[in-house]
Amino acid sequence: MLLLWIWIAVVVIALVILAVAGVRLLGRLGGLGRAVARLRHRQEEAQRLLEKLLVLQQTVAQVEARVPHRQ
Repeated sequence: MLLLWIWIAVVVIALVILAVAGVRLLGRLGGLGRAVARLRHRQEEAQRLLEKLLVLQQTVAQVEARVPHRQ
């Protein structure tokens, strides 16, 4: 009978450890979700900047084509 109580205690302790680890993991997953959202926002911003850069490059090329080169 004593051996049964020892096994029950071991199982309960293991379940408590697993529960604590699970709670910590869920807390970290929330942080990771926010980090992913920030990265997506930055990626969208970088894409918009890249599009503006391409337009600017085209404008510079057009202006250079109109201006005679001096040497």
